[in-house]
Amino acid sequence: MSDPSSPDAEQRPAKNSKSLFQRLTSFMRPTEPADREDIKAVLEAAHDRKVLDGEAYAMISGALDVAEQTVADIMVPRSKMDMLDISKPLSEILPEIIETGHSRFPIYEDDRDNIVGILLAKDLLLSVSNPSIDLRPLVRPAVFIPETKRLNVLLHEFRISRNHLAIVVDEHGGISGLVSMEDVLEQIVGDIEDEYDEDDEKTIFQTGTNSWRAMGITEIENFNVHFGTHLPHEDYDTIGGWLAAELGRIPRRGDSINYEGLNITVVGADARRALWLHIQHHAAKPPAPADAA
Repeated sequence: MSDPSSPDAEQRPAKNSKSLFQRLTSFMRPTEPADREDIKAVLEAAHDRKVLDGEAYAMISGALDVAEQTVADIMVPRSKMDMLDISKPLSEILPEIIETGHSRFPIYEDDRDNIVGILLAKDLLLSVSNPSIDLRPLVRPAVFIPETKRLNVLLHEFRISRNHLAIVVDEHGGISGLVSMEDVLEQIVGDIEDEYDEDDEKTIFQTGTNSWRAMGITEIENFNVHFGTHLPHEDYDTIGGWLAAELGRIPRRGDSINYEGLNITVVGADARRALWLHIQHHAAKPPAPADAA
């Protein structure tokens, strides 16, 4: 039998006790997140235990996602960009500014790929009484960014430069879209909706008592249901495709067609198709007077 007073006997319990203590403290000490997925797991657990409410959980998760997303993930594609031609007088572009409802517009010269700057609608307020004004002094420099720029970096640059809009270019330098500060913030706080926002389901927007704005990609069946018309849908899928067939060419801004009591005018188009249409009901005609007896 071993002598309990021996050095080995004294050290053995101490060693075992220390090992047990280490195991206990290791178990009790919270594990630090090793990566982004671990952080999300902690957030989910906090949300499940009601430590974070739904909005706080969504915002923190969105902030984490922004660090992984790039501009290409959220940009407005070139085909849906509302742009203004700097060569046109204010009297011609003002209706489009009012119709689209944007606060900032890319300005191009000669070709839609040649963007020369950004026009703020508010800069026109003091000039609207002078339709012959030259727009060039009002155009601000445009910011160009690559599709691969990460959203957290872009948001920081927006805050530092106080810009709210950037033009996105592809690897060859061509225009591929645009992105705004609102687009980035929506990835964190959720949709910031206004009356001009587009979504995958809604393509017709009422802009007045008797007027609407419709995307060219609106399906003809949906258009017919909305306006009670009878546009043929056997040969065409979209209102833009039908309009091109009626005109016999690619629609251009300003083209107009009357159909079943509606005036359909192209207010936005690119080299391939009509992008936006203005729909106006014709004023109702007063009933013809009855013949005198």
